[in-house]
Amino acid sequence: MVLVLAVGVWESAAHAHDSVYFPPPDRIARHVHELWFDGPARHLFLSSAAVDDILPSLGRMAAGFTLAAAAGIVLGVAVGRSRRAYALTNPVLQFARAVPPPALVPVFVVVFAFGTPMQIASIAFSAVWPVLINTAAGVRNTDPLRLDVAAVLRLNTAERLWFLVLPSALPRIFAGLRLSLSLSLILMVFSELLPGTANGIGFTLTEAQTRSDLLTVWAALVLLGALGYLLNTGLLVIEKRLIGRGRAT
Repeated sequence: MVLVLAVGVWESAAHAHDSVYFPPPDRIARHVHELWFDGPARHLFLSSAAVDDILPSLGRMAAGFTLAAAAGIVLGVAVGRSRRAYALTNPVLQFARAVPPPALVPVFVVVFAFGTPMQIASIAFSAVWPVLINTAAGVRNTDPLRLDVAAVLRLNTAERLWFLVLPSALPRIFAGLRLSLSLSLILMVFSELLPGTANGIGFTLTEAQTRSDLLTVWAALVLLGALGYLLNTGLLVIEKRLIGRGRAT
Protein backbone atom coordinates (compact mmCIF):
# COMPACT_ATOMS: atom_id res chain seq x y z
CA MET A 1 0.00 0.00 0.00
CA VAL A 2 2.87 2.38 0.72
CA LEU A 3 4.32 1.70 -2.75
CA VAL A 4 0.93 2.21 -4.42
CA LEU A 5 0.42 5.45 -2.51
CA ALA A 6 3.90 6.72 -3.42
CA VAL A 7 3.35 5.93 -7.13
CA GLY A 8 -0.05 7.62 -6.99
CA VAL A 9 1.42 10.79 -5.48
CA TRP A 10 4.21 10.75 -8.07
CA GLU A 11 1.68 10.33 -10.88
CA SER A 12 -0.47 13.20 -9.68
CA ALA A 13 2.47 15.54 -9.05
CA ALA A 14 4.06 14.74 -12.44
CA HIS A 15 0.83 15.46 -14.34
CA ALA A 16 0.24 18.64 -12.34
CA HIS A 17 3.69 20.12 -13.03
CA ASP A 18 4.21 18.56 -16.48
CA SER A 19 8.02 18.67 -16.17
CA VAL A 20 10.22 16.97 -18.73
CA TYR A 21 12.65 16.06 -15.96
CA PHE A 22 10.10 14.06 -13.94
CA PRO A 23 7.83 12.07 -16.26
CA PRO A 24 4.82 10.29 -14.73
CA PRO A 25 5.14 6.60 -13.85
CA ASP A 26 2.66 5.50 -16.52
CA ARG A 27 4.85 6.99 -19.27
CA ILE A 28 7.94 5.37 -17.76
CA ALA A 29 6.19 2.00 -17.55
CA ARG A 30 5.08 2.22 -21.20
CA HIS A 31 8.61 3.17 -22.24
CA VAL A 32 10.07 0.22 -20.30
CA HIS A 33 7.65 -2.07 -22.11
CA GLU A 34 8.45 -0.56 -25.52
CA LEU A 35 12.19 -0.76 -24.96
CA TRP A 36 12.64 -4.21 -23.47
CA PHE A 37 9.43 -6.26 -23.12
CA ASP A 38 7.48 -6.08 -26.38
CA GLY A 39 9.04 -9.20 -27.89
CA PRO A 40 7.29 -12.47 -28.83
CA ALA A 41 6.02 -14.86 -26.19
CA ARG A 42 8.46 -17.58 -27.28
CA HIS A 43 11.30 -15.25 -26.24
CA LEU A 44 9.65 -14.49 -22.85
CA PHE A 45 8.49 -11.14 -24.29
CA LEU A 46 12.09 -9.90 -24.38
CA SER A 47 12.85 -7.56 -27.25
CA SER A 48 16.12 -7.41 -29.17
CA ALA A 49 17.11 -4.41 -27.04
CA ALA A 50 16.59 -6.50 -23.89
CA VAL A 51 18.90 -9.17 -25.28
CA ASP A 52 21.52 -6.51 -25.96
CA ASP A 53 21.08 -4.57 -22.70
CA ILE A 54 19.69 -6.72 -19.88
CA LEU A 55 21.15 -10.17 -20.53
CA PRO A 56 24.82 -9.05 -20.80
CA SER A 57 24.46 -7.06 -17.58
CA LEU A 58 22.88 -9.97 -15.75
CA GLY A 59 25.60 -12.27 -17.07
CA ARG A 60 28.38 -10.03 -15.76
CA MET A 61 26.67 -9.58 -12.42
CA ALA A 62 25.97 -13.31 -12.06
CA ALA A 63 29.57 -14.21 -12.86
CA GLY A 64 31.00 -11.68 -10.41
CA PHE A 65 28.52 -12.56 -7.67
CA THR A 66 29.10 -16.30 -8.07
CA LEU A 67 32.87 -15.88 -7.84
CA ALA A 68 32.50 -13.61 -4.81
CA ALA A 69 30.10 -15.98 -3.06
CA ALA A 70 32.21 -19.09 -3.67
CA ALA A 71 35.49 -17.45 -2.65
CA GLY A 72 33.91 -15.69 0.31
CA ILE A 73 32.34 -18.83 1.76
CA VAL A 74 35.44 -21.01 1.29
CA LEU A 75 37.86 -18.42 2.67
CA GLY A 76 35.44 -17.40 5.42
CA VAL A 77 35.15 -20.98 6.66
CA ALA A 78 38.92 -21.38 6.60
CA VAL A 79 39.49 -18.12 8.49
CA GLY A 80 36.66 -18.67 10.96
CA ARG A 81 37.77 -22.17 11.89
CA SER A 82 41.15 -20.93 13.14
CA ARG A 83 41.32 -18.39 15.96
CA ARG A 84 44.87 -17.44 15.05
CA ALA A 85 44.05 -17.03 11.36
CA TYR A 86 41.06 -14.85 12.23
CA ALA A 87 43.14 -12.66 14.54
CA LEU A 88 45.85 -12.22 11.90
CA THR A 89 43.60 -11.61 8.88
CA ASN A 90 40.76 -9.59 10.41
CA PRO A 91 42.57 -6.19 10.19
CA VAL A 92 43.46 -6.89 6.57
CA LEU A 93 39.89 -7.89 5.75
CA GLN A 94 38.47 -4.79 7.38
CA PHE A 95 40.95 -2.61 5.49
CA ALA A 96 40.15 -4.26 2.14
CA ARG A 97 36.42 -3.91 2.76
CA ALA A 98 36.79 -0.18 3.46
CA VAL A 99 38.54 0.57 0.14
CA PRO A 100 36.01 2.22 -2.22
CA PRO A 101 35.49 0.00 -5.30
CA PRO A 102 35.87 2.90 -7.80
CA ALA A 103 39.37 3.51 -6.43
CA LEU A 104 40.41 0.05 -7.64
CA VAL A 105 39.32 0.60 -11.24
CA PRO A 106 42.78 1.80 -12.44
CA VAL A 107 44.35 -1.35 -10.98
CA PHE A 108 41.91 -3.65 -12.76
CA VAL A 109 42.30 -1.69 -16.01
CA VAL A 110 46.07 -2.24 -15.88
CA VAL A 111 45.70 -5.95 -15.09
CA PHE A 112 42.77 -6.88 -17.35
CA ALA A 113 42.36 -3.88 -19.72
CA PHE A 114 38.87 -2.63 -20.57
CA GLY A 115 36.27 -5.26 -21.24
CA THR A 116 34.20 -8.00 -19.66
CA PRO A 117 37.05 -9.68 -17.68
CA MET A 118 37.84 -6.38 -15.96
CA GLN A 119 34.15 -5.82 -15.16
CA ILE A 120 33.69 -9.29 -13.69
CA ALA A 121 36.93 -9.03 -11.69
CA SER A 122 35.95 -5.66 -10.22
CA ILE A 123 32.52 -6.98 -9.22
CA ALA A 124 33.93 -10.15 -7.66
CA PHE A 125 36.76 -8.45 -5.78
CA SER A 126 34.55 -5.78 -4.25
CA ALA A 127 31.59 -8.07 -3.46
CA VAL A 128 33.60 -10.84 -1.80
CA TRP A 129 34.26 -9.03 1.49
CA PRO A 130 30.73 -9.05 2.98
CA VAL A 131 30.44 -12.78 2.33
CA LEU A 132 33.91 -13.57 3.67
CA ILE A 133 33.60 -11.49 6.85
CA ASN A 134 30.08 -12.66 7.67
CA THR A 135 30.95 -16.29 6.99
CA ALA A 136 33.99 -16.12 9.26
CA ALA A 137 31.91 -14.52 12.02
CA GLY A 138 29.18 -17.14 11.62
CA VAL A 139 31.67 -20.00 11.80
CA ARG A 140 33.25 -18.54 14.94
CA ASN A 141 29.83 -18.32 16.60
CA THR A 142 29.16 -22.06 16.32
CA ASP A 143 27.87 -23.38 19.66
CA PRO A 144 30.85 -24.97 21.52
CA LEU A 145 28.51 -27.51 23.07
CA ARG A 146 27.64 -28.86 19.64
CA LEU A 147 31.31 -29.16 18.80
CA ASP A 148 31.86 -31.10 22.02
CA VAL A 149 29.02 -33.45 21.11
CA ALA A 150 30.56 -33.90 17.66
CA ALA A 151 33.86 -34.82 19.29
CA VAL A 152 32.11 -37.37 21.50
CA LEU A 153 30.38 -38.85 18.45
CA ARG A 154 33.76 -38.92 16.68
CA LEU A 155 32.63 -36.96 13.66
CA ASN A 156 35.45 -36.20 11.26
CA THR A 157 36.30 -32.72 10.04
CA ALA A 158 34.14 -32.91 6.93
CA GLU A 159 31.13 -34.14 8.91
CA ARG A 160 31.51 -31.40 11.51
CA LEU A 161 31.74 -28.82 8.77
CA TRP A 162 28.71 -30.10 6.85
CA PHE A 163 26.37 -30.97 9.73
CA LEU A 164 27.34 -28.41 12.40
CA VAL A 165 29.44 -25.47 11.24
CA LEU A 166 27.73 -24.54 7.96
CA PRO A 167 24.13 -24.85 9.27
CA SER A 168 25.08 -22.72 12.28
CA ALA A 169 26.70 -20.09 10.05
CA LEU A 170 23.93 -19.98 7.41
CA PRO A 171 22.14 -16.87 8.78
CA ARG A 172 25.37 -14.86 8.74
CA ILE A 173 26.35 -16.29 5.35
CA PHE A 174 23.06 -15.18 3.80
CA ALA A 175 23.37 -11.77 5.43
CA GLY A 176 26.69 -11.41 3.61
CA LEU A 177 25.21 -12.74 0.38
CA ARG A 178 22.42 -10.15 0.44
CA LEU A 179 24.96 -7.35 0.90
CA SER A 180 27.13 -8.85 -1.83
CA LEU A 181 24.17 -9.08 -4.22
CA SER A 182 23.35 -5.41 -3.76
CA LEU A 183 27.00 -4.49 -4.27
CA SER A 184 27.18 -6.65 -7.39
CA LEU A 185 24.24 -4.82 -8.96
CA ILE A 186 25.74 -1.42 -8.16
CA LEU A 187 29.19 -2.40 -9.41
CA MET A 188 27.74 -3.95 -12.55
CA VAL A 189 26.21 -0.59 -13.47
CA PHE A 190 29.37 1.30 -12.54
CA SER A 191 31.61 -1.02 -14.60
CA GLU A 192 29.39 -0.49 -17.64
CA LEU A 193 29.82 3.28 -17.38
CA LEU A 194 33.54 2.90 -18.15
CA PRO A 195 35.09 3.12 -21.62
CA GLY A 196 35.26 -0.09 -23.61
CA THR A 197 31.66 -1.12 -22.88
CA ALA A 198 29.36 -1.63 -25.86
CA ASN A 199 26.22 -3.00 -24.19
CA GLY A 200 24.46 -3.38 -20.88
CA ILE A 201 22.11 -1.34 -18.73
CA GLY A 202 24.86 1.02 -17.58
CA PHE A 203 25.88 1.62 -21.20
CA THR A 204 22.26 2.37 -22.11
CA LEU A 205 22.05 4.79 -19.18
CA THR A 206 25.17 6.63 -20.34
CA GLU A 207 23.95 6.81 -23.95
CA ALA A 208 20.58 8.15 -22.82
CA GLN A 209 22.26 10.84 -20.70
CA THR A 210 24.42 11.84 -23.68
CA ARG A 211 21.31 12.22 -25.87
CA SER A 212 19.37 13.95 -23.04
CA ASP A 213 16.82 11.14 -23.34
CA LEU A 214 15.48 11.53 -19.82
CA LEU A 215 12.62 9.07 -20.33
CA THR A 216 15.11 6.28 -21.08
CA VAL A 217 17.19 7.34 -18.07
CA TRP A 218 14.14 6.94 -15.83
CA ALA A 219 13.28 3.64 -17.53
CA ALA A 220 16.77 2.29 -16.80
CA LEU A 221 16.54 3.39 -13.17
CA VAL A 222 13.16 1.69 -12.76
CA LEU A 223 14.51 -1.45 -14.41
CA LEU A 224 17.48 -1.53 -12.03
CA GLY A 225 15.22 -1.09 -9.04
CA ALA A 226 12.95 -3.91 -10.21
CA LEU A 227 15.91 -6.22 -10.85
CA GLY A 228 17.35 -5.50 -7.41
CA TYR A 229 14.01 -6.21 -5.75
CA LEU A 230 13.44 -9.46 -7.65
CA LEU A 231 16.97 -10.75 -7.05
CA ASN A 232 16.83 -9.95 -3.34
CA THR A 233 13.40 -11.60 -3.06
CA GLY A 234 14.69 -14.74 -4.75
CA LEU A 235 17.66 -14.89 -2.39
CA LEU A 236 15.35 -14.46 0.61
CA VAL A 237 13.22 -17.38 -0.58
CA ILE A 238 16.30 -19.60 -0.84
CA GLU A 239 17.46 -18.44 2.60
CA LYS A 240 14.14 -19.25 4.27
CA ARG A 241 14.07 -22.72 2.75
CA LEU A 242 17.64 -23.61 3.64
CA ILE A 243 17.61 -22.17 7.14
CA GLY A 244 14.20 -23.67 7.85
CA ARG A 245 15.39 -27.05 6.64
CA GLY A 246 18.56 -26.74 8.74
CA ARG A 247 16.56 -25.96 11.86
CA ALA A 248 14.16 -28.81 11.16
CA THR A 249 17.01 -31.32 11.06
